Amino acid sequence: MERDELAAWLRLLETPQVGRESARKLLAAFGSPQAVIDASTRARQEVAGSGPAVALASPPDTLDALTAATTDWLAADTPEARTVITLGDALYPPALLETADPPLLLYAQGRAELLCQPSVAIVGSRNPTPQGLASARAFAAHLSRAGLVVVSGMALGVDGAAHQGALDGPSSTVAVVGTGLDRVYPRRHLELAHRIARAGLIVSEYALGTPPLPANFPLRNRIIAGLARGTLVVEAALQSGSLITARLAAESGRDVFAIPGSIHSPQSRGCHALIKQGAKLVDSAQDILEDLRFGDSAAPGAAAPPPAPADPLLQALGFDPVSLEALVARTGWSAAELNTRLLDFELDGQVARLPGQLFQRIAHG
Repeated sequence: MERDELAAWLRLLETPQVGRESARKLLAAFGSPQAVIDASTRARQEVAGSGPAVALASPPDTLDALTAATTDWLAADTPEARTVITLGDALYPPALLETADPPLLLYAQGRAELLCQPSVAIVGSRNPTPQGLASARAFAAHLSRAGLVVVSGMALGVDGAAHQGALDGPSSTVAVVGTGLDRVYPRRHLELAHRIARAGLIVSEYALGTPPLPANFPLRNRIIAGLARGTLVVEAALQSGSLITARLAAESGRDVFAIPGSIHSPQSRGCHALIKQGAKLVDSAQDILEDLRFGDSAAPGAAAPPPAPADPLLQALGFDPVSLEALVARTGWSAAELNTRLLDFELDGQVARLPGQLFQRIAHG
């Protein structure tokens, strides 16, 4: 994109009082950002009202600096490709065009071709249980191996685990973020962001320099839902941004999947509410592949390995959080003996120690 064209896009999208709906109406009426700017204030007013029409009569004070920063960002010598993708570009994902509020411009760093590959979104709690983290990573890895790109929001918790699992497979991952791409939020995901940029893709509709404003994240959820054939919610409380993503997916005619959990866990209540509302209960990634009629990468006719004999302590644990006292009652073993065996399972990754002196068995795969 030439600098003048970039400047016209930034002027249209970053001028105060010109919202997404107004910008979309103006583009539909005049055909390009430059044509919008070249039109008379009266002509713009007939399309989008007086506020946007007058605001676009002069460029924002920050336009030159933003255009220069974006030009430098695009031209930087980095291992990952950087680009901006507008509605008319060949790289613009067709799935987003089918949604009610597609972003007019996307900033992209990494493998932009992933935007047009079949994908599934995986979202969930920022404070998941150990089982939730394991499930997110295992489902994502399975789906990536089967040929589906995994889309998520690079938040702490389930999002991060989903990206990590997807990077373990060949189809990789797309992270949709709520800041400018010159920032990484949360900072704890700095290394993960570098991995995604190298092997996957990071995208944002927000201009460089945009901080992590709270209002940005519910808006970016519509892009996560819009890119994907379906959205899987791993764990979510009743008041959760993940439920916003699920609702947006359903409104776009996409499938919504939810993993059930313990009836006692607050992090399962959002998933249970979705299932009551019609989301599809899944307990394996294969359920999603079959529902989407998407072929698995497993070799035809490959036999599953025989199940290993169950350990009596793991059977006593079940999959709900449980106290040491309850395990003493269930097994008849002493607390000292149980602590020794639980530590072995904890070191082996089969059991997690939770706050409140609780233990939980973790299922893998």
